[in-house]
Amino acid sequence: MALLLYRLGRFSARRAWLVIAAWAVIIGMVGGAAALFMGPMSNNFQIPGTETQQMADKLQADLPEASGGTGSVVFTSTDGQPFTPAQQTEISQVLASVTSVPSVKNVIDPFLTQESLAQAKAKLADGAQQLAAGEAQLAQGKATLDATSAQLAAAQTQLDAAQAQLDAQAAQIAGLPAGSPQAAAASAQLAAGQAQLDAQKATLAPGQAQLADGEAKYAASVKELAAKKVELTTGQRSAEAATGIKFVADNGKAAIGQIQFSESMNAVTPANRQLVQDKLNTLDSSGVTVNYSKEILEDVSSLFGIAEVLGIAVAAAVLIIMLGTLIAAGLPLLMAVVGVGIGVGGTMALTGVIEMSSISPMLALMLGLAVGIDYSLFIVNRHRQQLLAGMEMRESIAKATGTSGNAVTFAGLTVVIALAALSVTGLPFLAVLGLAAAATVAVAVLIALTLTPAILSLMGRKVISKRAWAKSVVAHSKHDAETAGLSVPERAAADQSKEVRASAKGWGGLVTKHPVISLVTAVVALAVIAIPAAGLRLALPDGGSEPVDSSAFKAYTITGDNFGEGMNGPIIVVGSLPAGLDQAGATALNLDVADQLRKVPNVKAAVPVTVSKDLRTAVYQVIPAEGPASASTVQVVHDLRAEGTAIKTDLNVGVGLTGQTAANVDVSAKLGAALPPYLAIVVGLSLILLILVFRSILVPVLATAGFLLSLVAAFGGVVAVYQWGWLGGIFDVANPGAVLSFLPIILIGVLFGLAMDYQVFIASGMREAYVHGQDAKQAVRTGFKHAAPVVTAAAIIMTSVFSGFIFSHLTMVRPLGFALAFGVLIDAFVVRMTIIPAAMHLLGKSAWWIPKWLDKILPDVDVEGAKLEAPAPDAASHGTLGKQDATIH
Repeated sequence: MALLLYRLGRFSARRAWLVIAAWAVIIGMVGGAAALFMGPMSNNFQIPGTETQQMADKLQADLPEASGGTGSVVFTSTDGQPFTPAQQTEISQVLASVTSVPSVKNVIDPFLTQESLAQAKAKLADGAQQLAAGEAQLAQGKATLDATSAQLAAAQTQLDAAQAQLDAQAAQIAGLPAGSPQAAAASAQLAAGQAQLDAQKATLAPGQAQLADGEAKYAASVKELAAKKVELTTGQRSAEAATGIKFVADNGKAAIGQIQFSESMNAVTPANRQLVQDKLNTLDSSGVTVNYSKEILEDVSSLFGIAEVLGIAVAAAVLIIMLGTLIAAGLPLLMAVVGVGIGVGGTMALTGVIEMSSISPMLALMLGLAVGIDYSLFIVNRHRQQLLAGMEMRESIAKATGTSGNAVTFAGLTVVIALAALSVTGLPFLAVLGLAAAATVAVAVLIALTLTPAILSLMGRKVISKRAWAKSVVAHSKHDAETAGLSVPERAAADQSKEVRASAKGWGGLVTKHPVISLVTAVVALAVIAIPAAGLRLALPDGGSEPVDSSAFKAYTITGDNFGEGMNGPIIVVGSLPAGLDQAGATALNLDVADQLRKVPNVKAAVPVTVSKDLRTAVYQVIPAEGPASASTVQVVHDLRAEGTAIKTDLNVGVGLTGQTAANVDVSAKLGAALPPYLAIVVGLSLILLILVFRSILVPVLATAGFLLSLVAAFGGVVAVYQWGWLGGIFDVANPGAVLSFLPIILIGVLFGLAMDYQVFIASGMREAYVHGQDAKQAVRTGFKHAAPVVTAAAIIMTSVFSGFIFSHLTMVRPLGFALAFGVLIDAFVVRMTIIPAAMHLLGKSAWWIPKWLDKILPDVDVEGAKLEAPAPDAASHGTLGKQDATIH
């Protein structure tokens, strides 16, 4: 590998303009592709196959009018007083005008909605009064009907008794002799009595008919009153279900409007988002302040902000101090910018065909800048030292590429593999993120190996300042004077002795003089820093994590203060109703489901929203007690799903959850589950690669253990700052909350790669000194002395670049920037430059032990570039300088 890279470096130096032209063409092609094919980015973290995605697909199919994204608009009066009627009217008019914006489906006017709710409430109260009056009137009518019925029954009884008497008389008359005067007189009397009785019966019939009509009307009234009672009860239950939902604050000083889009929020273009804001911002002149939820404001089209520029400025300052010339310092920066331009440009070009989260190009930008600067710096630094030692320029470029470039290739490979391994998590957005960043790092490696040598060839001696040249001449003269008259072996021995004395000084010497104290102190310190990591809680960001002065944060805060925090993160429940229901039955069943949903702890309201035309799919909105990222809301999501089993058993309704709040919980849970296997893959990978490179068992174990220490310490710092709020004023953390869900898994991949970078540059120098005959303990000091300056500069540069993202305009990136900056700082200075040298000094020769059978089967990757170490013509005259050149810096 070293020989191949040597030839690549020599070719790039000799054909500099050809290499530069090739990269210029690539830049032009990537830039053109980005301009032509770039599409909108999103923050869609859905995972196919989850319940939230299944329910979202069901809604799209069964209730398309209920699908699509929703954003909130929070109105407040500028003077802090309740809205005036004129302001309410203007808000309603402006909200109505928003429906003219493309992709806006509908708006919910807070004042019209609240008025409708008030009217419905008044109507329910009036209905209750009417129902009570109707029941009283019905009771009175029932008493009258009962009295009339009793009178008619008494009259009928009298008539029946009279008829019985007449019938008895008729029987007596039948016993008299026919034709007798007595019989004739009795018959006449009987006929008169019967006629009178029949007349009385005739007068009773209309009363009976009137009673029957009254009873029929009463029955109809009872039925009508029962229907009104059911309707009133349904209305009362609906009102009770919606009690926890308000659109206008009780004090009249704040109101929430909602905008429903015809497509998902991820598909709403920045132009349409801005059109919505432009229309609503006209209310400023009416004394109304408008703030928007995170969903409406979220524009991820901008990648670079002031904070990122400041981070690069610090990196530039470090380069200038280290390299001593603007030209030399500018080269690593230029290489990083070119690499980032190609890597991020290619990523942006793919956004038209691949759904990509906003953090994907941001991570690629962050890593591309950091590793791009460092990788180029390693080669430039090696080249400068070789030039100062007297090596011919192009030979120096080729050799720097074959030695430091070899280490750069391996270091870059570890980062690329760690990032690409994010694909095994089964999370599509994370796979895209990892591959985008891995591709950018790969480009940075290629640029360091080709474009850096080409430009170094054109720069010539200007890569070193005149002062550095003069200092080198003086040092060479002094060295020649001190070693004058000595033989070559004696000169080598003198140089060796001088190098040993020098290596005992500085930080490396201090650590190796007191290895036990250094090791124990560093490990204990990292363990203490890692303590907060035990309380790590994962979630996706909400409006409460936005900057304090942002509109999204204000909207989130105003909503929480006036309507309850749960209004910032409603949970959507989708119900599958049984077949055969009519409208009334579906309504009653939906209310039964809502009643059961409200039994879940920390549920403030649960209200049926709509039902499909076939009455088979229903939507319910659940308002939790706290915000979407709070621990209680996460528990509410789990409890609602658990309650679904009881709802299915009791009501024969299957329920599932969807919406952003439930989706965030699912994503966080999935990411948490993916963390252990991914960590195992990365740790296993680190052991295999380091065994291959260092041909040792204990060195890889130490390197991996150090990485784990760095990792948990970085987690501890993130939890302390972003979850507990420590130093929140410094890091602009106004509303501490759960840690970004995918931060841990990204941090593992990135920090592993970067930690292995420093491990390679530190330990390879130690191994080279040991292989060249130095005592194992002394080799630790020698290797540390050679590598420490460039590793220190590289770590400061990388930390500076990452630190710039701590105050990024994209708040989602901030904790990630902090985690990477803090992790790199700890890993470079505490683990690689304290724990590793202390532990290896204690281990001595056993640090390089490897089973013979394993040593035989391992391929020789020659990461130190030993095959290129042919003696230079003036090596003997330069002694120590030549020997130092053989070490990777």
